[in-house]
Amino acid sequence: MTRDPGDLSQPSRRHFLATTATLAGGLVIACFVPFGRQRLFAQEGAPPAPPAMDPNAFVRIGNDNTITILIKHSEMGQGVGTSLPMVVAEELDCDWSKVRMENAPNAQVYANNAFGIQGTGGSTSTLESFDQMRQAGAMARAMLVDAAAQRWKVAAGDCRTEDGFVICGAHKASYGELADAASKLKPPAKVTLKDPKNWKLIGKPTRRIDSLAKVTGTAGFGMDVQHPGLLTGVIARAPVFGGKVKSFNATKARAVPGVVDVVQVPSGIAVLARHFWAARKGRDALEIEWDLGAGTSLSTVAMRADYRERAKAPGAVAKQAGDVDAVLKAADKRVDAEYELPFLAHAPMEPLNCTAEVNKDGCEIWTGTQFQGVDQGVVAQILGIKPEQVKINTQFLGGGFGRRANPHSDFIAEAVHAAKAANKPVKIVWTREDDIHGGYYRPMWLSRFSAALGADGKPSAWSHTIVGQSISAGTPFAAFSVKDGIDSASVEGAADSPYLAAIPAHRVDLHTPETPIPTLWWRSVGHSHTGFVMESFVDELAHAAKTDPLAYHRKLLPADSRNLRALELAAKEFGWGKPLPKGHAAGLAAHASFGSHVAQIAEVSVENGKIRVHRVVCAIDCGPVVNPLTIEAQMQSAIAFGLSAALHSEITFKDGKVEQSNFNDYVVLRIDEMPKVEVHIVNSTEKMGGVGEPGLPPIAPAVANAVFALTGKRLRKLPLTLA
Repeated sequence: MTRDPGDLSQPSRRHFLATTATLAGGLVIACFVPFGRQRLFAQEGAPPAPPAMDPNAFVRIGNDNTITILIKHSEMGQGVGTSLPMVVAEELDCDWSKVRMENAPNAQVYANNAFGIQGTGGSTSTLESFDQMRQAGAMARAMLVDAAAQRWKVAAGDCRTEDGFVICGAHKASYGELADAASKLKPPAKVTLKDPKNWKLIGKPTRRIDSLAKVTGTAGFGMDVQHPGLLTGVIARAPVFGGKVKSFNATKARAVPGVVDVVQVPSGIAVLARHFWAARKGRDALEIEWDLGAGTSLSTVAMRADYRERAKAPGAVAKQAGDVDAVLKAADKRVDAEYELPFLAHAPMEPLNCTAEVNKDGCEIWTGTQFQGVDQGVVAQILGIKPEQVKINTQFLGGGFGRRANPHSDFIAEAVHAAKAANKPVKIVWTREDDIHGGYYRPMWLSRFSAALGADGKPSAWSHTIVGQSISAGTPFAAFSVKDGIDSASVEGAADSPYLAAIPAHRVDLHTPETPIPTLWWRSVGHSHTGFVMESFVDELAHAAKTDPLAYHRKLLPADSRNLRALELAAKEFGWGKPLPKGHAAGLAAHASFGSHVAQIAEVSVENGKIRVHRVVCAIDCGPVVNPLTIEAQMQSAIAFGLSAALHSEITFKDGKVEQSNFNDYVVLRIDEMPKVEVHIVNSTEKMGGVGEPGLPPIAPAVANAVFALTGKRLRKLPLTLA
């Protein structure tokens, strides 16, 4: 196969639906499988319209027997560049060593079936593509068999496939030999998929196929992009959210060797240079007068006070049953608690960057993005061109966590504005300080609980008031994410908690304050705060009921609960109830998100007044498993990411400015703090769930509950501190 796959970035629907695309030197398979009614980023609410009936998965078979799978989902370390090719290869019956992955171009044919646009998020990659990729592999296999049968003048049913060959009696031909002939055949209307009991690859531990490129430095990340004549730019942005440029003097900046141009863009002043350090020094030399606006009054102290005041009264009701206030008032035993969580930055290891080239035919982008479908529209609007004139070359992503799925495409828009103003190709690079100061944070949250306990120790009334910003308000997603004043992302994991079903009187309500601080989904979205508060409060109820936390979960959850199933497995593997080393204690938590159910038990101690996590045992029920190694890696990753937030990270404001700047004061988990992590997968035939995000919500409450078991001190504020 010799043709550049980028040539397929905007194929016509008729072309792909009518035929299998025939390209020089091989076979291309395309297929579409509807995903059904789903939720954008796993939030409740009206589903988006399904994508058009275009193909959005491709298999390319070359004459040299290589098999290239075009991956429509951005590979940011989650392993989708291996798991999806595994699914195709299973049905194709090919030689796994011949399989390669390649990022798909931007086009509606590659739309995420859960979103209706091309994008990666909400732990949807494998579950929404699973059936689609199976059919792609099966379709390719059927066409290769038909090509062989016609060549040998035998019945297709008499042929079999094995490790990249079609075989019939004494006849044997490789897929590469058959690819050209197969490409001329009409695709089958229906294909037969393998019985799962015959799977040879799906479900087996499989090493990642992109690892070699990453360890040898040949994998292309956005920061690696270099073109002749490309300028590197950095942008001076207002020190306060909502601030604007009043005036600026670029004389000193232009005098810095290597600086080529200084241009104003909507987000500030861009200094463009022949290399990064010249641009950085040029920015430092800028003289800017800012109109800071009302944002200077922002402070974390004032916001916390405001949130506490709001929480004293019920907000917009997200879930309600019974007379909660009456039961609470009459209760003999009542438990009240208040929890706080800070703003958080995403802080991916590869800072944000984007390369843009504007030309007479449109615009070409090189970047690591999670949101090609949105980015394409934003760029087209900036330039006044058609979306199909915007070509996006998706690079590997050095971390995303939601930050690279921005409804406003902020870092991409900046590069396009700069390239347009300078009339030159530009790569905009964010420094770490830019990243920490730049917004689109996980919102700050406050939760206030009240529960009445009956004689059996179980809650008879439950009140939960949540205060925090909406991440959907002001975006195109508000139309189906926000209903009756409730952003579903704000209350997920709380309003739909399995605990509420057994509580006769319960209420979950929400206050949604507005601030100039831009917020965004952050790994596990609303579950990143509700997981902590729900599982911490349940642990408080267990203590008030004088019941072991595991036994208390058994009381609250039905016997067939997937949360409980995961918790029982974690408890068994941890050895819950067995003696721990002196000065150690354990805490547990279980939480469901993105279709998966995760339980974690953390073993902690206190060393020199600081919390030390020694061991985490994690169990996950995510339904059918494609690659156990991917699941293990994602649980380890989520636990590390979650421990950063649990023990260290926070964004705070004073006089409108972010107080943190880099990893010295926006602290993330250090390698010497990483606990031993054991991951166990529940053998499950339930519906497939995601694995990129569900491992995060249980870790903070598990650690906090362990600290309480050890010290008797209940920690209700993140990051956790004993001071």
